[in-house]
Amino acid sequence: MAVLALAFFFRLGYGLCLRFWADDEKQIYLLGLKFYTTGLWPYFGPDVDVLPGGASLVQIPGALQGLLVGLPFYILPTPEAPFLLLNLISFSSLCLLAWYCTRRLPGMPGWFIWAWLLTAPWTLNFSTHVTNPSYVLAGGIIFFVGALETYPHLSRRLIPPRWANLMMGAALVWVMQLHLSWFVLLPYAAASFYLQIRAEGRRGFRAVGWFMCGALLVGGLLLPTYLKYGFRAGLGRTGSMIGFNAANLLSIPNIIEGIPGRFLSFASFELARFTGGHTADRLAFFSRHPLLAPFALFVGLVGILQPLLMLVLWFLPKRGQEDWRAIKYLTLSTVCLLYLSFLFAKKEPASHTFYVVLPLAMIYSFYCWNDFLKRRGWQVFAAFFIACGIIFHMGLAFDRYATESLYVNRGLCQSAIAARDYLILGARREGARY
Repeated sequence: MAVLALAFFFRLGYGLCLRFWADDEKQIYLLGLKFYTTGLWPYFGPDVDVLPGGASLVQIPGALQGLLVGLPFYILPTPEAPFLLLNLISFSSLCLLAWYCTRRLPGMPGWFIWAWLLTAPWTLNFSTHVTNPSYVLAGGIIFFVGALETYPHLSRRLIPPRWANLMMGAALVWVMQLHLSWFVLLPYAAASFYLQIRAEGRRGFRAVGWFMCGALLVGGLLLPTYLKYGFRAGLGRTGSMIGFNAANLLSIPNIIEGIPGRFLSFASFELARFTGGHTADRLAFFSRHPLLAPFALFVGLVGILQPLLMLVLWFLPKRGQEDWRAIKYLTLSTVCLLYLSFLFAKKEPASHTFYVVLPLAMIYSFYCWNDFLKRRGWQVFAAFFIACGIIFHMGLAFDRYATESLYVNRGLCQSAIAARDYLILGARREGARY
């Protein structure tokens, strides 16, 4: 418990050091701050895009995002309050995934599964600071743990079917109010219903009932939006983000830089993305912190090799892992589904746009490393790798604290909270209906 508490506070501290003043992050924060300071119901959540013409925003319907950011202020009226709730949610969900993976792979060192899930770049940088994809992680984990437990060829009977279906329904509607990637989850739910009904006949329809119960638990936060604006207007123009777009497949055709590489990188130490947006930014970072360069070189090299090895290992048989075949074809199906999904998406397939499938990438990676980590030498290597990653992230947090974090001007946030005036921090985007 002491180690878990230390891990939680490490993640919380890291998230508080990440960028806060960028437009997207600040707008998500303002959704909750406006709710707290005005008492107005947050009928719409994150802004997705600006339609041609300039002032028409595409907004995700539902109050969940505004409440997740705003409600903590009622308990603790300080700028850090939303970060605390977010980290409680993401930490708890990662603990669920770690527990689940250790049960699926009992021969693998449990310490590695827990340590890697809690400190990997994609779980540290997108589930610890306030931005809408950070909240998606919990929904993705709960959904896929539930889904895997309903697939007859993948279930380990670790969770009762009724609860697994309930988890899927609640998680789907959770993600629905945070990010448009919820569409990707629909085929998994449909496959689950089909397999359960085929296996159990009429009794399988109970799965749909439990799923709907879960959906209603979270879906109630959508009802005020549709009651006030009607169904069509209440969609927040999100339908405009759907349309045939062959350019998405033509723009990133290769395996390494395209969807397969980005999917596998969720379970890898992706260094460049989180060190800076451009090469000049990364070089400037290392010029400020040259002592971090050896650690970055090591974890960065391993991070390049990880997705390449996962790709190669897909083609190799594994003895003693009866569900390896099912896991690897589930992984392949996920990549194919992502290609198909972005064929009908206006946005390009940047990694964060399908962050919801990170749990599957992590589970697949653990199956890949399982045989290696049964050996003492690889365990020592893994421990050294994780330690180097933690040191690097501590240095990155130190740098961001002084340049991008909430603490660059925390007093402005505190003034907005104390005065109950969110406009002190900033205004919502032009054209926002909330």
